[in-house]
Amino acid sequence: MDLAYLRAHPAHLPTFLTHQRIRETPVSGGSICAASRLTLDDGHSVFAKTWPEGAAQPVPAGFFTTEAAGLRWLRDADAVAVPEVLVALPELLAVDWIEPGEPTPAAAERFGRELAVLHRSGASAFGADWPGFVGALDQDNTPDPGPWSTWFAQRRLLPYLRRSVDVGALTATETVLVERVIDTVGEYGGDEPPARIHGDLWPGNVVWGLDGRAWLVDPAAHGGHRETDLAQLALFGGAPHLDRILAAYREAWPLADGWRERVPLHQLHLLLVHTAAFGATWREAVGRCAREVIDGAPDRATVEQ
Repeated sequence: MDLAYLRAHPAHLPTFLTHQRIRETPVSGGSICAASRLTLDDGHSVFAKTWPEGAAQPVPAGFFTTEAAGLRWLRDADAVAVPEVLVALPELLAVDWIEPGEPTPAAAERFGRELAVLHRSGASAFGADWPGFVGALDQDNTPDPGPWSTWFAQRRLLPYLRRSVDVGALTATETVLVERVIDTVGEYGGDEPPARIHGDLWPGNVVWGLDGRAWLVDPAAHGGHRETDLAQLALFGGAPHLDRILAAYREAWPLADGWRERVPLHQLHLLLVHTAAFGATWREAVGRCAREVIDGAPDRATVEQ
């Protein structure tokens, strides 16, 4: 099987893997999926991921095809580097392999400019035309005209607050704080038309390539707020050269007044996803983030290194 054959017959890939007709090397696939590097007969490499064998639950319906739709939508903007989807089946996703490199200041600045172009390409509504997932959790992508603040509170904060409470991940203290953010979300400003965003842009979903570009992977792509992607880049230690990324982005497309104060508001979504999915380990982070939203005093050191 070479690349031309794979493109023409994507449904054959599972058969070739089952019969060991393709060289397969396990690689890191994140915390959810099993992943491997496939080497085709023509020497071309492919990144493939599947739902782990023996997982507690079966692969959610539409999990891989939803990711493929998001990748294609982001790639259609012809802005940030996004790998080509080669195979999208209910049980498997395969994309072009990205040869890893090192993050450099030049690559970071290029990424910032390209991310601005991606966001400017826009979306027809908040949400998307495909079902949503963030990690392994479903996410409501029902298209919505907005305004953004109301949509974000009802579709990105409230559902994961409820799930977090249901699994016992949050106490009454954190719950009340997040509820206050939801109730007052319109007071923080920043409403904009929908941008074309990655939607789960924590630093682990940016692959720094040997070609000197930053590549977007594992999206929860939808029409959302551009500040969400930028705020998520500052989570979990922050992306390399984040200051260069933000400076280049703002040069290409200036951000609205108050964007720094809104950083924790945009980060709160992913932190609630973590309490909903992984439990009380992330409780303190949710409470701290909600307080920063209310107080209007984010930890700017993590944003403007």
